[in-house]
Amino acid sequence: MGLEEQRDVETDVYQPAEDSQLLADAVCERLEGAERVLEVGTGSGFVAGRIADETDARVIASDLNPHAVRQARGEGVEAVRADLVSPFRDGSFDAVAFNPPYLPTDPENEWDDWMEHALSGGEDGRAVIDPFLEAVGRVLAPDGVVYLLVSSLTGVDGVVERAGEEGFSAVAVADESFPFETLTVLKLFR
Repeated sequence: MGLEEQRDVETDVYQPAEDSQLLADAVCERLEGAERVLEVGTGSGFVAGRIADETDARVIASDLNPHAVRQARGEGVEAVRADLVSPFRDGSFDAVAFNPPYLPTDPENEWDDWMEHALSGGEDGRAVIDPFLEAVGRVLAPDGVVYLLVSSLTGVDGVVERAGEEGFSAVAVADESFPFETLTVLKLFR
C-alpha cells in the first residue's frame, strides 16, 4: 500500500509520509554503531522502526498521543507515552530524531484532535519545536546529536537561530523539495 492510500487508514495517528521517509533515511545513513536513539513524536512508529531494522541502534520512541503509542507498539517499536523528552534520564541518548508538527496554523482555525496535534505548529509553526529545542539538550549524551525535520513553511533559518540560542550548531544533512515547501533535516550538535 502506497503512502497516499495509508493516509486515511488511521485517523488519530499521523501516518508515514515523505517527511518520515526523509528523516528515516537521514538518520539511518548517519548512525555508526550501537547508539541509543530516541524518536520523539513517533506517530505510527515508521521512523523508529526503520532505524531499529536498518542499524544496530537501540531505539525508543515516544509520543503524546496514546493511539500512536499503541500503533507503534503494534509495529514492534518500543514506545512510551511522553511529552517530548520529559520522562527520560539526563544524558541517556546518543541521537534524538524528531519530525515535529510544523505547519503554521491560524489560531482561529485550530481544532482539538490528535491529527491537529500531529500537524499544527501554532502561528509561527514553532509551537512545539521551540520547547523541544529547550528540553532536548538535557537527554543527550556528551557527543549526542539531534536530527530535526524542518519545513520551509516554518522557516529553517529561524529554527537554526533558536537552536543556536540553546547552544547547538546546525548543519543541513538532507533536503527534498515539493511544490509548496522544502523539507530539510537539520543535524544539531554542541
